[in-house]
Amino acid sequence: MTPVVLIAEELAPSAIDVLACDFDVRHVDGTDRPALLEAVAEADALIVRSATRVDAEVIRAADGLKVIARAGVGLDNVEVPVATARGVMVVNAPTSNIVSAAEQAIALLLSVARHTASASAALKRGEWKRSRYTGVEVQGKTVGVVGLGRIGVLFAQRMAAFGTRLIAYDPYIQPARAAQLGVRLVGLEELLRESDFISVHLPRTPETFGLIGEKELALVKPGVRIVNAARGGLVDEEALVVALREGRVAGAGLDVFVTEPITDSPLFGFDNVVVAPHLGASTVEAQDKAGLAVARSVKLALQGEFVPDAVNVQAGGVVDEDVRPLLALAEKLGRVFTAVAGGVAASVTVEVRGEIVSHDVGVLRLAATKGLFASVVDERVTYVNAPQLAADRGVEVELLVSDEPAEHQNLVTVRGALPDGRPVSVAGTLTLTATREISKLTGVDDFDLDLTADGVLLFFRYSDRPGVIGAIGSILGEAGVNIAAMQVARREAGGEALMTLTVDGSVDADLLSAVAAAIGSSQGSLVDLRAY
Repeated sequence: MTPVVLIAEELAPSAIDVLACDFDVRHVDGTDRPALLEAVAEADALIVRSATRVDAEVIRAADGLKVIARAGVGLDNVEVPVATARGVMVVNAPTSNIVSAAEQAIALLLSVARHTASASAALKRGEWKRSRYTGVEVQGKTVGVVGLGRIGVLFAQRMAAFGTRLIAYDPYIQPARAAQLGVRLVGLEELLRESDFISVHLPRTPETFGLIGEKELALVKPGVRIVNAARGGLVDEEALVVALREGRVAGAGLDVFVTEPITDSPLFGFDNVVVAPHLGASTVEAQDKAGLAVARSVKLALQGEFVPDAVNVQAGGVVDEDVRPLLALAEKLGRVFTAVAGGVAASVTVEVRGEIVSHDVGVLRLAATKGLFASVVDERVTYVNAPQLAADRGVEVELLVSDEPAEHQNLVTVRGALPDGRPVSVAGTLTLTATREISKLTGVDDFDLDLTADGVLLFFRYSDRPGVIGAIGSILGEAGVNIAAMQVARREAGGEALMTLTVDGSVDADLLSAVAAAIGSSQGSLVDLRAY
């Protein structure tokens, strides 16, 4: 059945085109609550902007929902913890509007410095009053940047071209990094005292809400001009009104407000205040970038791929192209481990050896964890909820890397111990053919294998003796199950042996038990890797 992508707000046509070829794209008005709840019940993916509220009610109404995508930066309208608990991936477009937002802050700063908006309005009223709108130059002034994140950095780089002195407050950036940008790091109080212009570039959190309030505005350099194109509430609006009335602040440029939408505010009564209705991301380019970014993320998520922009996935971020093919291998090894173990391990270590460890391979632990629990819980296991499933069961999954040479160029081993102390391990690698990379199973416990990790795999441990292969073949043949591949590994003749088979079609629990009983197997296991 074709996955359903539900679009709840306007999306760029180019983004819809990315989705239309592979998915059933449907539309709904996200602000129409009953319609949204009805439509989302059939959705595999939900794409919103800022007007649609995706709360617990919406998330719980969609049993098949796999991904929620916000075509923008903020996620204030999405209840991420609820989505995470249900294994629903949440993605956004964190870099789509950074250029537009930085440019909007600069536009507001220049407009406040030169009274552009007020002069324009006066002239349109028929008033030619040049002397009333005398402004100040930006060149040679000190510009304080509050927050040197991605947008703050873009803003600072552009303001440097105006010949300004740049200072910044950001407790999470190293002084050396700021120095590379030509910015001097200072404390917040020093920034307030020295700056001729202040521009805020922070997320809104409990720590940053009201960061620049009455106390801070009492410290500012007289005649300062303040710009906020980040999030409403970072600058206390009531305190700003008082500072403007008292003349301590010479002007302000505001693109965001503590309550939105807003059409009436004491701030609107000041000629030296320039306001805009949250236009930081309102450019053609930013809208296209946001739509395309989330469309691509949705496509990856519905195809079972790792999504770099997922905000609620541990080890999120860009996965190196050399590491990406190992994700499926690590997940398969996790599934094989659980099948061979016959249950949940008490502890697990994901070992990665070879040249690949020159890259960040932390995501392989996450992929293996996803595989470990795929067949042992009723709920759908995803990159989102796999770590929590492990934590709930007291299973600690560790990562061990080594660049020491192995038998293979790169080797991934999932190793652990069961509650009774029995050790279990499975290992695998990738082999390259002329057309694709193939996941190979290279070992189970201390038995060496060379088997493609694909299809339906059966594992049997038994005492090595004549006739076992024939017995298994006969039983499976009578059940109409064809053997596609078979390997027998043993430590010594007559000792314990491990038989691994790849079969065409499904094998039920009764048939698996019948085969195990017929050959006196101490363990019969099955894992279905056809979906990977």
